[in-house]
Amino acid sequence: MPQLINLGKEHIRINTAKNTIEYSQNGGRSWVTRCNSTSYGSFIDLLPFGHEILACTSKGLYASQNDGRSFSPRCTNTSSYGDFLNLQENCNELLAQ
Repeated sequence: MPQLINLGKEHIRINTAKNTIEYSQNGGRSWVTRCNSTSYGSFIDLLPFGHEILACTSKGLYASQNDGRSFSPRCTNTSSYGDFLNLQENCNELLAQ
């Protein structure tokens, strides 16, 4: 489960202790909080997909189009689909487990 992704000159990670999204522009020597909203649930997994960052959370699948500053719900019907724990890309397909 990737909790750290590379987006150009930035590294973006899940800080599981604080349940925040953080970024680094200096190779991981220091980190700055980018998103700390609890409305998404607990962050579990990140995946860059096209021009978005997809986040697997305890409340479903969310997407960010602004480098992880905020997220919009993509699929939050966990009663029908179950919990999403892992995201993978297979060519142009998105696989969620």
